[in-house]
Amino acid sequence: MKLLVTGGLGFIGSNFIRYMFDTHDCEIVNLDAETYAGNIDNLKDINGGDYKFVKGNICDEKLVKDLIKDEKPEVVVNFAAESHNDRAEKDPGIFVKTNVLGTQNLLDACRKNKTRFHHISTCEVYGDLELDSKDKFSEESRYNPKTPYNASKAGSDHVVRAYFHTFKLPVTISNCGNNYGPYQHPEKLIPLFVTNILEGKKVPLFKSSQNKREWIHVLDHCKAVDLILQKGKIGETYNIGTGVEKSVEEITDKILEILEKSSDMKEYVPDRLQHDKRYLLDSSKIEELGWKAEVEFSDGMEKTVEWYKENEDWWKKLK
Repeated sequence: MKLLVTGGLGFIGSNFIRYMFDTHDCEIVNLDAETYAGNIDNLKDINGGDYKFVKGNICDEKLVKDLIKDEKPEVVVNFAAESHNDRAEKDPGIFVKTNVLGTQNLLDACRKNKTRFHHISTCEVYGDLELDSKDKFSEESRYNPKTPYNASKAGSDHVVRAYFHTFKLPVTISNCGNNYGPYQHPEKLIPLFVTNILEGKKVPLFKSSQNKREWIHVLDHCKAVDLILQKGKIGETYNIGTGVEKSVEEITDKILEILEKSSDMKEYVPDRLQHDKRYLLDSSKIEELGWKAEVEFSDGMEKTVEWYKENEDWWKKLK
């Protein structure tokens, strides 16, 4: 199998490339713009004739068109995205440009070359749930994004589906919960808090620290995407979740417990302009394909914290 992976120097994309090389006989072309979130060090040990890195932006029409035409991948897996809600409040335009127009540019090149397209999306397109709600988001749930980042990902999902219905382009979409694991940029919650504590700094919790997220280890996410590529039905969307819900407060307490630090390290800060309360996915559809999360949360967290302890050189220059 030959893949074109976009955003392959990012957190989830780089873990996916590692996973695919570990489990498959494949060729991978990695297209990444090397923004602040795309770190060449994430794959510095990956080399050889089966891997090729191309620096470039998915919004570059000629580059994308020529790359897909020349490389002839069997499938494009699109991880490339602006993904941080705090940054989206400061510069919404770059989120719409990359996440919507960049995705459309990839789709157009795939259409011209009859190339399958898999799109990585987020649970946040569905909006949020009340903290005491018994509901879950299914693949049929109404889209109700509430932040510029959420809206840009919802827009890209709609464009992907439009190319399927209008042009019969073979597409699939996956919507995933919050990922954690190695190589995650320290602007995100878990690596930020872990590295702050390792530096002797306090951790900044939003005042609504009881807001919940559904957590999945990045390796379980990679396995789910792989399964969709193998067995997913063209034109369909698959939710990828674990049912493991933890609040920001609980995540912080777990990190403090692992690092043997006290609650004095907590510091409460003002909320985001829009801070979604809770996400929870119904993942029964992908479970019918044979997928099930394998990484137990406590074990995954301990290994993740240990990775950041052992890889100070990796994250210090990013901070």
